[in-house]
This record gives sequence, C-alpha cells and structure tokens, in this order.
Amino acid sequence: MLPPHCSTPFLDSAHVWISIPFATFYIIGLLGNFMVLCVVGNEKTLHKPMYLLLCMLALTDISMSTCVMPKTLLIFWFNVKDIIVAGCLTQMFFFQAISIMHSGILVTMAFDRYVAICNPLKYTTILTNARLAKLGLVGLIRAVLFMLPPPLLLSRQPFCANRIIPHTYCDHMAVAKMSCGDITVNRMYGLVLAFVVIGLDLTFIALSYGLIIRAILRISSKKAHQKAFSTCTAHIFVILMSYPPGLFSILIHRQGVEPHVHIILSNLTFLIPPMLNPIIYGVKTKELRDKVAQLCRV
Repeated sequence: MLPPHCSTPFLDSAHVWISIPFATFYIIGLLGNFMVLCVVGNEKTLHKPMYLLLCMLALTDISMSTCVMPKTLLIFWFNVKDIIVAGCLTQMFFFQAISIMHSGILVTMAFDRYVAICNPLKYTTILTNARLAKLGLVGLIRAVLFMLPPPLLLSRQPFCANRIIPHTYCDHMAVAKMSCGDITVNRMYGLVLAFVVIGLDLTFIALSYGLIIRAILRISSKKAHQKAFSTCTAHIFVILMSYPPGLFSILIHRQGVEPHVHIILSNLTFLIPPMLNPIIYGVKTKELRDKVAQLCRV
C-alpha cells in the first residue's frame, strides 16, 4: 500500500517564495522562545509561577511549530512529500495534543492573573511551584486522553487508492477525507472536541477576567487601575492570537474555502503566535526584559 502523500494544490510555482517568510517566522520563534527558557532557567529570581508559566508556554510554542514546519519546509524546498502512515498519525497526535496543552496553559495563566490581582496576599501560598507542576501534569494527561481517539480511529479506516493529503501536514480532517469508509464519528469527535475543550477553556478565562475587572473597578485609584490592567495585557494579546485563528482553521475544513488559502492560514497559526509571544511578554514584562538585556550585553 502506498504511503500518504502531502500535497500543496495551486502552490507549486510559489514554493520558494512562500518558504522564505515561513522559515523566517519559524527561526525567529525558536530563537525568542529559547531565549525565554534560557533567561528564566539561569535566573533564580525568575523561578516564580508567572515566569514558569511563560516557560511552559514557550515549550508548547516550540513543540507545536516544530511538529509542523520541518515537514512543510521539506515539501517547499526539496519536494519531499511522502510520509509513512505511522508518522502521519504520530504527527497528528502530537501537534493536536500540544495545542490542547497550550490552551490549558493559557487558562492557568488567567488563573494566575486572577489570584495576583484579586487575592495578592495569598498569591505565594495559592500558586506555589509544586501546585503549578501538578496543574501542568493535569494539562498533559487531559491532552493525551482527548487526542488518543482520533489517530486510533483513523488507523482502522480503509483508505482509498488516491492517498493525497491536500495539506503540508497531517491535519485530522485532511487525513480523514482520504478514507473510503464512514468518517462521521471522526467529523463529530473533532468538532465536539474543539468546542468542548476550547469552549470550556474560554469560559474559565472569561470568568477569571470577569472577576478581575470587578476587582479593578472597586479600586478608587486610576493609577492602580492602569497598573492592574497592564499586568493582563500581554496575556490578553496572546489569547487573541491563539484562539480565533485556531477556531477559524478548524471551521474552514467544513466550508468551501480554496485549498491554498486554507494551507497558508493553517500554517500561519503555528508560526505567528510562537514568534510573537516572546516579543509581547518581553515588551510588557519589565523584569524579563531587563534580564534579556543583561544577557545580550554579556
């Protein structure tokens, strides 16, 4: 049986030009996130929940983009399109599981901001490093349990003779559409999972920020208002870059969107947030910015 074949319809003549910004964004994202990991890892003063959460976010950003971009660049540069079935299903599992972990980290960061603003005196006792590690483990278990069924279901499906994936990576629905069998369960599971996981995570984030806003409005000082809001702006920017593009990418699989538009937009969802997240937190977090500046001067 022939291996699956990744394809980029209508993009063959533009591979080199598209690969330039893709490779640039990917490298900038790797450098920025590794910089965050190095700075926080080397500075004991930054071994606090907020910065450890930034490290967790950086790790998921690196992992998520690396699950997708090397294969994408191989297609663009060397026309290496074949991928074994096991490799395809493995790639699918990892980048979707990492996406769920990424969402869980954003929820934990919202909780971190809620405790810091609404209950600052108990911050160090509520959000300890040990408790943060436990939350990270729960997020990992959740991601694995939720993302095991899709590749297992697809591994039992009969595939048609034309095994071309109209994508640069093994997206769940793109692989499912190669099947000659009934993929209703796959369609429903993917859609329900997206809205249950993302819906619950967004609900918790909205609840946290609702309580934060209520607490801020009770403060009489305008300067205190600005200071409280400024501690949340970086996280809000990251949320806006993460959820809308991801939901859009999921939904357009079920709409009549041109394949090349979907391919470009889907890949950008794995490139833009990892590239911008370290920049946003570097600009908005003075302590981190100062430590990065010290490292660059050495």
